[in-house]
Amino acid sequence: MKVHAKGISTIIFFSLFIILAGLAITVFCTMPDWIEMMIWVVLGIIVVLFSMFFRVPKRQAFIDPNAIISAADGKVVAIETMFEKEYFREPRIQISVFMSIYNVHVNYTPVAGEVVYKKHHPGKNYPAINPKSSELNEMYSTVIKSEKLSIMIRQIAGIAARRIFVKPDVADHVPQSSELGLIKLGSRVDIFLPESVRINVKIGDMVIAGQSVLAWID
Repeated sequence: MKVHAKGISTIIFFSLFIILAGLAITVFCTMPDWIEMMIWVVLGIIVVLFSMFFRVPKRQAFIDPNAIISAADGKVVAIETMFEKEYFREPRIQISVFMSIYNVHVNYTPVAGEVVYKKHHPGKNYPAINPKSSELNEMYSTVIKSEKLSIMIRQIAGIAARRIFVKPDVADHVPQSSELGLIKLGSRVDIFLPESVRINVKIGDMVIAGQSVLAWID
């Protein structure tokens, strides 16, 4: 299993905490050897499961200049037209994908193009499935301009996630389905599209980052 570089330090600190907790339990509590062994086995499994948050799977990326690919693994929880006031200042179709604890937490670029805008927004930590999270939570907004359109990807932290990593910088040219970044411990990704696109998903659909087509460019 490949682990994202930005998750290694988190895994190390978590593992140290688990080891200290295990030592405290086994040193200060009297128990049979087999129970002590089971405790260490369970704690080891917990560390492995925690490490899965930062896994980077091998995938065959879907490449099509007329497709807008999902930036995140997870469930489509919102498709709505709203006024995007941060960058475009016009009505846009917002597609929101919620990442559960079971999903891959690496995010990918929906289209190929140039990064023309990137901004970090400090904020609160409402549960990412809550509609308030799109406005009030810690987030990163990134705009990519392709040959055919411009889109915004908004990575939103949740109740557990506190750190968002964005790989490309402004003026970088990014391929379609390349790494955009990582939301530690999962959350939500909103994508803002022009109203002219043809939506290819519905609420409740499960999508895969770098592979699932959210919309087509007509």
